Amino acid sequence: MQVTRQRRVNEKEQVNLFGRRVGRRAVLVTAGIAVALGVTGTAVASTWQFGSRQVAEDTPEGQVISSDQFLKPYGSRTVVNDGKIMSSTVGPDGGHLAASVADGDASLVIMDLSTGQVIQKIGTNKADDLRIKSASVGQEGPTYSPDGTQLWLGQTDGYTKFTVGSDGTLSNPVAVPIPADGDKHALVAGAVFSPDGSTVYAAVNGQNRVVALDAATGTVQHSWAVGNAPRGLALADGKLYVSNEGGRPAKDGDTTINSYGTDVPANPDTGASTTGTVSVIDTTDPSAAVGSIDVGLHPTAVYAAKGAVFVTNTADNNVSVIDTRKDKVVQTIATQPWPEAKVGYEPDAVTLTDDGRLLVTLGRANAVAVYRYKSPQEPAGYVGLLPTDYFPSEITTVGDDVVVSNTRGIDARRPTTAAGHGTHDTTSSITRFTLPDDHVVRAQTAKVFRQNGWTPGSVVTSSGKSHVPALPVPLRLGDPSTIKHVFLLVKENRTYDQVYGDLPQGDGDSTLTTFGENVTPNQHALADQFGLYDNFYDVGTNSAEGHNWLMQSDNPEYTESSAGEYQRSYDTENDALGHQKSGFIWSGAQAAGKSVKDFGEFQSLESKPADATWQNLYCDSKNMEATGAQTQYPIQTGSAIPSLNKVSVQGFPMFDLSVPDIYKEQIWKQDFEKNGPANLNMFWFSNDHTGGPANAAAEVADNDLAVGRMVDEISHSRYWKDSAIFVVEDDSQNGLDHVDGHRAPVQIISPWAQRDTVDSHYYSQITMIRTVEQILGIHPMNQKDSAATPMYGAFTLKPDNTPFTAVPNRTSLTLGVSPQPPCGSDTPAPQDPSAAAAPTSAAVPEAKQALADQWRTWASHQRLTGPHAVPDYANNEQMNRYTWYQTHNWTKPYPGDKKVYAPNDVPGAYLPSAESDG
Repeated sequence: MQVTRQRRVNEKEQVNLFGRRVGRRAVLVTAGIAVALGVTGTAVASTWQFGSRQVAEDTPEGQVISSDQFLKPYGSRTVVNDGKIMSSTVGPDGGHLAASVADGDASLVIMDLSTGQVIQKIGTNKADDLRIKSASVGQEGPTYSPDGTQLWLGQTDGYTKFTVGSDGTLSNPVAVPIPADGDKHALVAGAVFSPDGSTVYAAVNGQNRVVALDAATGTVQHSWAVGNAPRGLALADGKLYVSNEGGRPAKDGDTTINSYGTDVPANPDTGASTTGTVSVIDTTDPSAAVGSIDVGLHPTAVYAAKGAVFVTNTADNNVSVIDTRKDKVVQTIATQPWPEAKVGYEPDAVTLTDDGRLLVTLGRANAVAVYRYKSPQEPAGYVGLLPTDYFPSEITTVGDDVVVSNTRGIDARRPTTAAGHGTHDTTSSITRFTLPDDHVVRAQTAKVFRQNGWTPGSVVTSSGKSHVPALPVPLRLGDPSTIKHVFLLVKENRTYDQVYGDLPQGDGDSTLTTFGENVTPNQHALADQFGLYDNFYDVGTNSAEGHNWLMQSDNPEYTESSAGEYQRSYDTENDALGHQKSGFIWSGAQAAGKSVKDFGEFQSLESKPADATWQNLYCDSKNMEATGAQTQYPIQTGSAIPSLNKVSVQGFPMFDLSVPDIYKEQIWKQDFEKNGPANLNMFWFSNDHTGGPANAAAEVADNDLAVGRMVDEISHSRYWKDSAIFVVEDDSQNGLDHVDGHRAPVQIISPWAQRDTVDSHYYSQITMIRTVEQILGIHPMNQKDSAATPMYGAFTLKPDNTPFTAVPNRTSLTLGVSPQPPCGSDTPAPQDPSAAAAPTSAAVPEAKQALADQWRTWASHQRLTGPHAVPDYANNEQMNRYTWYQTHNWTKPYPGDKKVYAPNDVPGAYLPSAESDG
């Protein structure tokens, strides 16, 4: 109750954007909207509607989730607590559904649709009903044979074929391998049986080909070269239609970007793919030339019915209708329900009902779009939308019912024994309904709009009038701002409770605090001086998603659907298929005439001297700080994306835990003092990820000190008066939070930022990016940031130019480093005895030495340091405990556990991690 009282006191003391004290947060919100209405003559976007509600809270609009949306699906819901459904298929009997699953406790589940119960789990876990060798699953499938006696599951290097019993359960798993071609694995995607069931046609996504396999023996009977990244398949009139997500093969003169070793035609600025095609194979004449039909960007699902093939163009937000008699696109159906934004809805599945209604799932809008359809030539008529759960990815009909698979279900709310929630507590769901009359669909459409925050006038551009006063966050896009320089600092993987759970004024749980004030004194001091945000959410589950949410205000469908394997790419910085056509926040800034500098964020290329060890770079940073000398270990970085490569500052490394963050800060500081900042400055300070040469607490302390020093430098410079610094995690996956695994720490630091407050408004990475866009005049990139309300309440019209003074680290930065640096170990400032205890030594109790040795061996295999370092390579359940044990002297069990585990005994240790899967 004490925390609640404190939060209410702070509500009464807040000062809103327009300098007036308000009695309640609701009044603050109303005041902000009222002024926006008065100035712009229209409504602001409606993430205001969340108020101070928390994720997972039930409201009349539905359950709050971390992506600025409510969930309240039409029809019935069955939650699947076994991970994310990547793809699903209803069997020929209509009574069973097979779903491939990732990020959970199985790779394949079988559901009885009559009861909504999962009746079988198949995976690598010894507790599964049926065990298979690999946990990987492809983007499409699984696939039933026409008679329902076989089921084929796509995996990294081929398929696993099962026998289907009369009760729907599977048995007798048999591997059907498709060998790698050099370093290119098969990475199979869609599969379809011939009508007689004798042949399986398979999209070999990783090798840009389609093969015909003997269904009995698995022998390759024929192979066809198709376009880039073949994905979906459909048979119609003896012809096989194949969606090529990466479009056509490159031609001489094309600008290209790599995707899994293939040069993909791409935009010369953003690096996004620029073509989409459907290959046409004549299955009656395997030697015939393969045809090609141009469709929209990122074609994914392919569905054949009544003389037409429907193709969902996920990045172009439309559906191509191909007349199978002519093999030509005869109409393109728009899937842009909200006039304010053209892209970002991500159509990804389609089906046609017996009564002539075309249904298209809109993954990022949590909806099914309904159209009236008669023939390929007659234009389809838009009816409206029906709400679903989080990210619908498959749709089919079973009798009179419509069955939708939702990849993320109700988000990360899987029941666990842990003392809090984590982002990997992922769920999925099946929603089911009888398709209602059109007037009901139209009525439900308004509900979908409210759940997504789609309001008129969300993006209002400048009138161009010269007398418009400058505001910290302008009400019209392009109007002047008092802020000229934005610094976006991206960190790694911490939850709110891990860092701020020890602050009594916020909604924290101190039992989950891992890096309290004695480890993060600067982060705590920044919260005291510039405000504490205890209801802020990171959207993604992991780094592959998190950096996309920050740079693109979306995690494109390609990355969502790749999560079962992540073999084609994990971080998509150098993969054309992971880039949305509307660009990135930096390309938007460039388009708005703003300057940009990038320090490591979204980089994909790096080289550094062989002797650039953690120890040497640590000593080098001390020398640079003391003397102002240049680094002795120059590091070269770059990006595959042309627009980012042009603004990348050399010498600032990308993700590599063998590089101290205080070294990165010194590289930036020298550039800052010599050249000054750009309008948009982006950074990747990654050592709070943990897992490097230093102890976990030392790494977080290193990160904390680097950020504190950077804020100190900026706030004591001539640029401070018109600067704003946003400090955010890429995701919050490696820890627990008592509210939700997506809740994360954030700082907003500026003379124009509110001070000495606790702000419990619902905010997210999306609203933060929209705030940056509004300040710099960057047009929103898609429907997600278009719908977001800028964080008006975080700013004030009365600047306070008081600078921030960095706090010395209280945890030694060299804890656990072996050998110690040649310049000596770090001696920290004394710890505050009133704060949560932090490690002062990396020594392991004698009784735990053998256990700690097992963990050190485990850590040595996790690819967290060196030139091939990869974020999230480690199993997250193991990584969480490794971090916890290091910071609690190997004696205290992880919250929710009964004991301190060895690596292989950790609950969930069998689960593949994102990047190491396969």
